[in-house]
Amino acid sequence: MIVVARFSFPHEAHIAKASLEAAGIESCIADEHTINTQWLYSNAIGGVRLMVAEQDLEQAENILSTDFSDVLCAEQSVTSQDHCPKCDSVKIEPFTKGKRSAFLVFILLGFPLFFYKHGYRCKECGHFCENAK
Repeated sequence: MIVVARFSFPHEAHIAKASLEAAGIESCIADEHTINTQWLYSNAIGGVRLMVAEQDLEQAENILSTDFSDVLCAEQSVTSQDHCPKCDSVKIEPFTKGKRSAFLVFILLGFPLFFYKHGYRCKECGHFCENAK
């Protein structure tokens, strides 16, 4: 086994290991429990090591260095965008209706009354809806 990558935290190594396993490359994680026990030792011992067989090293390095963000952007553009049901604009944002009045009631009465709603607000017409379509 040979080290293909080093990580500061075990969860980062597990994400990389999952990527390699999806490509059919066997791998193992070393020093995971040491870092979990005392995470301050991470830099001192070289972090958590992700190890693969020597014959899989080049393929593993290619997989770990590949940036898949363009694929994600392409998938998002293919899916239907949410839009305002009133004006059909796609310029909507997450919004909490009634948050200010709920805060004022809490300040004045000393206990919270939760009468606010989470939803979306259109940036074009200002329409609020609980579910964008």
